[in-house]
Amino acid sequence: MTAFSNFGWFLVLIGVMIVIHELGHYWAARFFDVRIDTFSIGFGPRLFGFKRGETDFRISLIPFGGYVRMAGEHPTDQPDPRGLLSKPRWQRLIVVFAGPAMNMVLAVAILTGLYMTKYPKLASAESKAVIGAIVPDSPAAKAGLHEGDRIVQIDDEQDPDWEDVFLKEVSSANRELPLLVSRDGALVRAVVTPNMDSTNGVGSAGWVPETEVEIHGVEPGMEAERKGLRKGDIILSVNGQLARTTPKVHEMIRSSEGKPLAVVYQRDGRTAQVTLEPAFKNTDGTPRWMIGAQIGPRIIYSKLGLVDAAKESVSQNVKGASLIFQFLRGIVERRMSAKSLEGPIRIAQLSGEAAREGAITYIGLMATVSLNLALFNLLPIPILDGGVILLLLIEMLIRRDLSQPIKETVFKLGFVFLMMVVVFVLYNDISKVLPGGHG
Repeated sequence: MTAFSNFGWFLVLIGVMIVIHELGHYWAARFFDVRIDTFSIGFGPRLFGFKRGETDFRISLIPFGGYVRMAGEHPTDQPDPRGLLSKPRWQRLIVVFAGPAMNMVLAVAILTGLYMTKYPKLASAESKAVIGAIVPDSPAAKAGLHEGDRIVQIDDEQDPDWEDVFLKEVSSANRELPLLVSRDGALVRAVVTPNMDSTNGVGSAGWVPETEVEIHGVEPGMEAERKGLRKGDIILSVNGQLARTTPKVHEMIRSSEGKPLAVVYQRDGRTAQVTLEPAFKNTDGTPRWMIGAQIGPRIIYSKLGLVDAAKESVSQNVKGASLIFQFLRGIVERRMSAKSLEGPIRIAQLSGEAAREGAITYIGLMATVSLNLALFNLLPIPILDGGVILLLLIEMLIRRDLSQPIKETVFKLGFVFLMMVVVFVLYNDISKVLPGGHG
């Protein structure tokens, strides 16, 4: 049943993306008075639809994709003064670019709307990049980094926050990253070489950001509730050790073996201390010592005004685009694994999971997919919008049309390459979801 639910939410997600993308082509073509014969959601045989003016708006059998069929679009079409190929190249370029552009606009608009409703931000998001924990035997540990070190510079990035550090880390598998860290008032130089994470194909250094640890909820009848802890309390320390990260607090509770824990916490600006006695319980198939509190990084929710929400949306989309290009560059340079690519099966899984978490999560995923779709379509691969744009730019540069045999050969090669990518991502998705897969 979950698989059907995932597939349904995936169809809704991809359907919105397709409609917006094709509307971009449609509106631009209409603006330049190109005759449009068909506006189709899906490929293959027509299921149903309606005709408005000279355009057949239809839903077709195969739901993965869509197209706008314009008069004179193909060289074999009858000459038509309103055909696409009869228009100047600059107009054709705008018509082609309008599809990905609409997906970019959608991504910005969705996040703007979300941030005006609920803008989540880690309490430590704007603080310095302080290391909260080091994974044993990780690249960070081997580089001699310590808990509490503040990253002053990573590679060529000065005074980074954790978003900047993350972008460098994930795109630098097996590549040396020079660091400058502040430790006890002194500056220390180090070099870390992130490993390739076998589960997702990106770089991993093995450090955990320092964050404020917040109680997100307490379980009725368990120790945390009995001793008066509440949702929203900030854990400052456990047995005298600073609570720098959520995993560290979890580990201190698990390793307590039932011995009392002196927990210092903060509520409404006031500091207090309580002694908790963990209980050994089995709640999810794994027996462990627990205090009955759900903890995680502190997140501050607010509502942004239209201008601030739009600025933040643009900023997040620019960062997202930068990360996508760093992924692609890393794959080409073999610093990252192509296993990091997600295909339709995995996106369907994510769609279902996001929908079950709530509308905000699902709509946020829609923004991410919309941006990814726009950038993927702009790759200079023949058959994609980016490949068509590249050919048009070449023709504008040489001031003549490329010969039809050259165009046909280029598009055939592009089609073969695209099919290879499709087969790979499908295999990649299946290997992740099957039992024993690498995901």
